[in-house]
Amino acid sequence: MKVALLVNPAARGGAHTGAATKAADRLRAQGVQTSMLSGGSAAESSALLRAAIEVGVDAVVVAGGDGTVNLAIQEVACTGTPLGIVPSGTGNDFAATLGLRELDVPAAADAIAAGATRAIDLARVTREDGSTRYYGSVLASGFDSKVNDRANAMRWPRGGSRYNIAILVEFLTLAGIPYDVELELADGTREEVRGDLVMATVGNGRTYGGGIPICPDADPADGLLDLVLVRPAGRVRLLRLLPRVYQGTHAGAPEVSMRRVRSVRLASPAVTAYADGDPIGALPLAVDVVPGALTIFTPAG
Repeated sequence: MKVALLVNPAARGGAHTGAATKAADRLRAQGVQTSMLSGGSAAESSALLRAAIEVGVDAVVVAGGDGTVNLAIQEVACTGTPLGIVPSGTGNDFAATLGLRELDVPAAADAIAAGATRAIDLARVTREDGSTRYYGSVLASGFDSKVNDRANAMRWPRGGSRYNIAILVEFLTLAGIPYDVELELADGTREEVRGDLVMATVGNGRTYGGGIPICPDADPADGLLDLVLVRPAGRVRLLRLLPRVYQGTHAGAPEVSMRRVRSVRLASPAVTAYADGDPIGALPLAVDVVPGALTIFTPAG
């Protein structure tokens, strides 16, 4: 097997080149031909990976976090080329949904060398200009996208605790935002939700922000997306809701609506959405599920 191993040394929190080197050594020791790719920017990384795929590799491996994995997803989605993940970023939320987050470098490399794969869904975002992009975990808009704005601007602390601090700071100025949400349910029924929301989240995976289970029941292989809407309810009530969000038990809260959908369109003025931890575009955006779009390496058993 020939693989291209992508690492982004500029990734937030350090998608460490050390993890990539260890993974490459482990793969080579098991007879896997491994070429390491490292771009100085997202665009350069994508171009290097695209060239490697065109030349001919059997699989793509990413040593990094959600942002670097997202770069690779754009190149391998709907191609059948398997993707392997060596979790070594800040959040690793997509890896967590796939049961890979806790793997150390040797275990992650061994799963790739063993060759067991499965197909999972991806979410596809369509912007107003018609351009599209895939994501694997969660799209956040509203309060949670403002949290991402703040967390990404922070230089300290590193790791998931940045998101916790950003949540508390943004909470001080929390206010409802006017939304127009059009959704298609699993049975094809269409509905529309209009009014103020605190946030609107669309999950293919379960967690964001380094492990916050905002879509606790999401299944990346069920052919559906999980839509989570939170209505304004006053700071005190929403403050009480926060611990339930961290525990993944917020589904029963009166301010929270959870729906399984095939597609959804989110519209709101001056709101930027984030997906897999990075900005993906300003609303309005349409999101739909692409069943079985990604082939992923999984641990044996």
